Amino acid sequence: MVVDINPNLRLLGTAHISTKSVEAVKQQIAEYEPEVVAVELCKSRYDSLVSDRRLDKEGLLKVIKEGKAPLVLLQSLLAAEQRKLGLDEGQQPGAELLEAVNIAEDLGIEVALIDRDIQTTLRRAWRKMRLREKFKIIFSMLGDDEDDTEVDLDELLEQRDILSDLMNELKEFSPGAGEVLIDERDEYLAQKLLKIDSNKKILAVVGAGHLTGIENHLQNKSAKHSISELSVVPERSLLAKSIPWLIPLLVFGLLGFFLFRGNSVDIVDLFTVWTLANAILAAIGCIIARGHILSVLTAALASPITSLNPTLAAGWFAGYVQLKVAEPTAEDLQEFLKLESYGSFWTNKAGRVLLVTALTNLGSMLGAWVAAAGLIGGI
Repeated sequence: MVVDINPNLRLLGTAHISTKSVEAVKQQIAEYEPEVVAVELCKSRYDSLVSDRRLDKEGLLKVIKEGKAPLVLLQSLLAAEQRKLGLDEGQQPGAELLEAVNIAEDLGIEVALIDRDIQTTLRRAWRKMRLREKFKIIFSMLGDDEDDTEVDLDELLEQRDILSDLMNELKEFSPGAGEVLIDERDEYLAQKLLKIDSNKKILAVVGAGHLTGIENHLQNKSAKHSISELSVVPERSLLAKSIPWLIPLLVFGLLGFFLFRGNSVDIVDLFTVWTLANAILAAIGCIIARGHILSVLTAALASPITSLNPTLAAGWFAGYVQLKVAEPTAEDLQEFLKLESYGSFWTNKAGRVLLVTALTNLGSMLGAWVAAAGLIGGI
């Protein structure tokens, strides 16, 4: 799908998993003879594609320590959706972008990376997703991911109304993520294109789903946000930052209250409620992730302690134990970035480590709130 904005700017809409898109890239570069090939890649994704970078054990451990398990899972889920469509095409997401880069470099054509950093995009999407949207993602992973619907990629690339329907479905599923992944990136990509020297012939290779949005921004030359605004991860509100500290303050406040009253029975009850609620729900989260029994025990033991310290998380410890006792092989780590279905996240050892980390943290968080509610109700 080709859109000419002006004589010096052509947009080529592609499906990131289509063999036809790879051929279209070759054809358009040969026919249009651009001086700049702009691709829908950021620096980190460019480096990953060019160097064929794969996840390794050190990287997996870093993800656990930095609390990025939900972001990596979200990125993998989005890639899995694309991969499911392109399974019969024999292509991996980004094949046509890599082809555009390789051809441009071979011909000495300038390459421009015009996409927003993937980590910024994912963090903004995660921050803008409501709690119920995050739960919907989890439940979608737990449900049946078999889809017998056949998608005609040729038809997909030729008809914008089909693409619009797909984009709208994402926005309906998660309005917050849809805004970041679609609307914001349309605006960001358009602004990056406008910053390239307009006297040069530019061929922009972008996902076909972004064509309409980018075209509208380029034609209207209207920008709601600056590139710098779209590149910043929104700061959490003071209330959001203080919430993790409210539960420890509540628990220690009740403890001080009972000590002041000299009521030892209430102190025992307090710790019993706190320990059981945290341990049970964190363990359930780990069990749902199909964690090793030692990971489940670690989750149960760590949660009552880590819930009192917002700088720690039970999932970090459970995920680390899972990484050690059910260590992913080199093949697991390689295949994780190529998973084709939601169920594969549980069967792949690398995916299971991330699930153990994320779902244990979720269970621990719920346990802390349930315990706090129980303590307040028991006063």
